Amino acid sequence: MDQFNRTLARWEPMVLSIFRIMVGLLLFQYGIAKILKYPVLPYFANIPPLITTAGALELILGALLILGLFTRLSAFILSGEMAFAYFMGHMFKAGVGAPVLIPLLNGGNAAILFCFACLYLACAGGGVWSVDAMMRRRA
Repeated sequence: MDQFNRTLARWEPMVLSIFRIMVGLLLFQYGIAKILKYPVLPYFANIPPLITTAGALELILGALLILGLFTRLSAFILSGEMAFAYFMGHMFKAGVGAPVLIPLLNGGNAAILFCFACLYLACAGGGVWSVDAMMRRRA
């Protein structure tokens, strides 16, 4: 088991970078759908200004996450945005006569997962394959 842990630990810095890139890509796609309306999705057809603002954050900060530029700050802001999205858009979604507080039923799974993924990135940083790491090496 010790050998297994050592083997995986060797890959940790690179996997952190891959994780950051994938989280950034997934958030970036939501920003593109909300702001640029591509692909055309019926639930993003007539979106209110608050969701447009969320889309702008996802587009810009998602791109920064992909690059690994200002990773900690971008991830921290996105973590807060996703928590806000869950509490405002999902947590009290009306069910049959009452709010549905179960994420599986109120559609909030992605918001919760993104919230904690971004919180982790805010604490862990961007990994070795990031612009942040490149700028640290130059300094």
